[in-house]
Amino acid sequence: MLSILTWFKITIDMRHILILGAGKSTGVLVNYLLDKSAREDLHLIIADQDIDSARRLCQQHERAEARAFDVHDNDARIGLLQQADIVISMLPARFHIEVARDCVRMGINMVTASYVSPEMQELDTAAKDQQIILMNEIGVDPGIDHMSAMQVIDRIKNDGGRMLLFESFTGGLVAPESDNNLWNYKFTWNPRNVVVAGQGGAAKFIQEGKYKYIPYHKLFRRTEFLEVDGYGRFEAYANRNSLQYRSIYGLDNIPTLYRGTMRRIGYSKAWNMFVQLGMTDDTYTLDDSEHMTYRDFVNSFLPYSPTDSVELKMRHELKIDQDDVMWDKLVELDLFNNKKTIGLKNATPAQALQRILESSWTLQPGEKDMIVMYHKFGYEIDGLKKQIDSTMVCLGDGNKATAMAKTVGLPVAIAALKILNKEINMYGVHLPIHKEIYEPILAELDDLGIRFRESETKYLGYNALHR
Repeated sequence: MLSILTWFKITIDMRHILILGAGKSTGVLVNYLLDKSAREDLHLIIADQDIDSARRLCQQHERAEARAFDVHDNDARIGLLQQADIVISMLPARFHIEVARDCVRMGINMVTASYVSPEMQELDTAAKDQQIILMNEIGVDPGIDHMSAMQVIDRIKNDGGRMLLFESFTGGLVAPESDNNLWNYKFTWNPRNVVVAGQGGAAKFIQEGKYKYIPYHKLFRRTEFLEVDGYGRFEAYANRNSLQYRSIYGLDNIPTLYRGTMRRIGYSKAWNMFVQLGMTDDTYTLDDSEHMTYRDFVNSFLPYSPTDSVELKMRHELKIDQDDVMWDKLVELDLFNNKKTIGLKNATPAQALQRILESSWTLQPGEKDMIVMYHKFGYEIDGLKKQIDSTMVCLGDGNKATAMAKTVGLPVAIAALKILNKEINMYGVHLPIHKEIYEPILAELDDLGIRFRESETKYLGYNALHR
């Protein structure tokens, strides 16, 4: 317990950082700020609907306090914001906008790792009028990908180079020492995003000046291979819209631009089995899904047969042999269990599949995750074509400081402190694509072990074999 004198000194003299949300990546963020709290005169207010989660993050530190918080309670939300010098929103993305509107009205800077929504962008003029910054997309992807890409793109342009190709890939994966299943994959972030990845339209990119589209039903069969020194081979499938940052990055005239998601070799071919069966569909609900067994779920996507087993029908439908590793991957997930139930009312196929996968793909205590990022920059300078490959690998510690938590939480925390210290003075709605923002943040991330390795290679152009 704080003494009344200590509490009074903290609440009056310190600079207050309000952190909304005590989720998975907030712990690393809080630890970074607490480590600097005495030197920087910081006081953290950690607010969450589950106050016990907020209290755990406070660690009984004299410069941190927990508050109960309901984002839908307007009066309580405004009351908390009135105590803040800067706000960090780690809430689910859909809740950022209400906080941002309050921040604009009250003249408070705000930082979030989430994508800039159209509603957020509409606040740009008002934020500039209030001389505040609403910093978005400052996590890992989006975030570190923006900063590391712009650092090299700006350098190439400043040296007189012309960009010919930009490819960017990121993957949240299991670390090699914890890679112990046939899929070489476990959930390291939001499982739902994995299950519904690629839906909602064709993947779109540009290749040698030609627009290309990959429909969802073919997405996981159109991959390319990547090699990361010390970590082996990976594959990547296309993101839904690779072109959304073309203008933002200043690459309007680039012939080739492609962004993708990294997995270990073989994952995409195996995942495609679920896609082809319809198990990733999120547009309708399953009848009596609560009592449906895993085996019932699988059987519901297969033709009726009075004699053939579910396993036989599955192999026939997918055209895979019993000794095929694809079959071993399905069996490993316990898909044909006739006792385990989905346990979700009115579940969509995607939700039911997610529940099944969580039984096998949840990181266990002590297991480590890994973030891998890979950029390719093709350019022409002085009549010569060159290529820079830039890679970053971050490993989790096997506990709460996961790689995902570090690469999301640290950039957010660094940005918030630099804004608070007026080292970043840009107003309006921003992404970290400007040198004033990305240079100091990347430098500090490098000091913290999140660093990129560059190599200059022969310019190979696009990977025609896989696209």
